[in-house]
Amino acid sequence: MLEKKLIGIDLGGTTVKFAILTTDGQVQTKWSIETDSSDQGTKIVPSIIESILHHLELYGMQKEEFLGIGMGSPGSVNHAEGTVIGAYNLNWRTTQNIKSEIEAGTGIPFVIDNDANVAALGEQWMGAGNNEPNVVFVTLGTGVGGGIILNNELTRGATGAAGEIGHIVVDPHGFDCTCGNKGCLETVASATGVVRLARTMAETFAGESLLKESIDNGDSVDAKMVFDAAREDDIFANLVVDEVCNYLAIASGNIANMLNPSTIVIGGGVSRAGDFLLNRITEKFKRYAFPPIYDHTKIKIAELGNDAGVIGASSLVLNQSTAEV
Repeated sequence: MLEKKLIGIDLGGTTVKFAILTTDGQVQTKWSIETDSSDQGTKIVPSIIESILHHLELYGMQKEEFLGIGMGSPGSVNHAEGTVIGAYNLNWRTTQNIKSEIEAGTGIPFVIDNDANVAALGEQWMGAGNNEPNVVFVTLGTGVGGGIILNNELTRGATGAAGEIGHIVVDPHGFDCTCGNKGCLETVASATGVVRLARTMAETFAGESLLKESIDNGDSVDAKMVFDAAREDDIFANLVVDEVCNYLAIASGNIANMLNPSTIVIGGGVSRAGDFLLNRITEKFKRYAFPPIYDHTKIKIAELGNDAGVIGASSLVLNQSTAEV
């Protein structure tokens, strides 16, 4: 009897990524399609179903060969019901019955969760989390998200909103956040937050700096430029990066003190700064973490890149199967 396969789907605002994986997390093949969010997002699920059926036919595979399909999605996901609402970059403003539609269209069991939770599962299982049972994932992109895995189980919380790490308050007198609070981590450590911080700090910096000069001239500046300038010993850029890393260390200290994970994994676009970012966070982390916890908490950069979503999504199927046993 052939070992059953998994399908992982990472649904994003621009592309939908797919992969067929073994039950031990090895990606066998992957593909992607464009996300068509027109007509209130009504084309998205049919295109996912069509793509799965097309590729099964292409590879000569039958639905019976699959243990299930797992998917990570933006928005507010009801894991139990298999629904999504509020994924505005997909034009999903009303409740979408994803599970029922995909199961009806493919004949394969389906499970769904929030995209940040799914990426956390991927990194915990096959990435920097090293399959340890207690891992927290922080993703630094346009916003800041996260996922919490404790005792090998994804923590969803009372309303499914656990892991909103971007809304840990790191500066009560800081920038206004889109959530309505002030000083959330997202306002200073996301890709847009780094630039916002740099522009604000440039107002009072009086030294020589090519980065400050670019900001003062109204040039387009992004987070990568800030980190690249810091690597080139731009004094002002280094001040900005130090401030960003201090905020990330505060949040990491709060996470560690509350949850005592063995590993905090940092991913997302900003994490591409790699060890340059990691070393500064680790150095400052000691100031904010309870010493016995600090001594046993590793902070690591994510390893799976774009594959974290599809790998984590596929693991939802395994977790569901284990829960049902």
